[in-house]
Amino acid sequence: MGLILWIILGAIAGWIASMIVGSNARQGWLENIVVGIVGAFIGGIIGGPLFGRGVDLGTINLYSIILAIVGAIILLLILRAIRRA
Repeated sequence: MGLILWIILGAIAGWIASMIVGSNARQGWLENIVVGIVGAFIGGIIGGPLFGRGVDLGTINLYSIILAIVGAIILLLILRAIRRA
């Protein structure tokens, strides 16, 4: 069940982050999922030291979604900077 939750969280976070960054038109659903899952990992790394807890692996909650979206936005901005260089 955890893998399915990570895919759902990744899809939601990746889609919202791509809408915020403005790359939604260039991304498909698979890229949104990958960006969201990697973003959740990045958000968990950042959220752990800052807030005392990272992304919850077992459930989907608002805190985990927000951290995943922030991590996905960071990832998309890094990818945009690399592609422009």
